[in-house]
Amino acid sequence: MSIFRRPHYTSEITNFIEEMKAKKPTLESEQRAGRALLWDKHLDRSLLEEYSEARVPQQPYVYQTQVK
Repeated sequence: MSIFRRPHYTSEITNFIEEMKAKKPTLESEQRAGRALLWDKHLDRSLLEEYSEARVPQQPYVYQTQVK
C-alpha cells in the first residue's frame, strides 16, 4: 500500500443519488423514457430548411413602432 493513498471519499450528493437509485431501481429507465419523449426526436431536414427560409428578420429595436 502506498503512503500517499487517501481514504475513499464519496460526497453527500453521490451518497444521496446512490441511495435514491437503490430505493427506486427503475429511476434511470424512467429518466431515459422522459428524455426520449421530449428531446430524442428525428428531425426532418427539409422542414427545418423551409422554416429558416420563411423566417422574417427582426427589427433592431423590437418595441419601437415603424415611423414612416
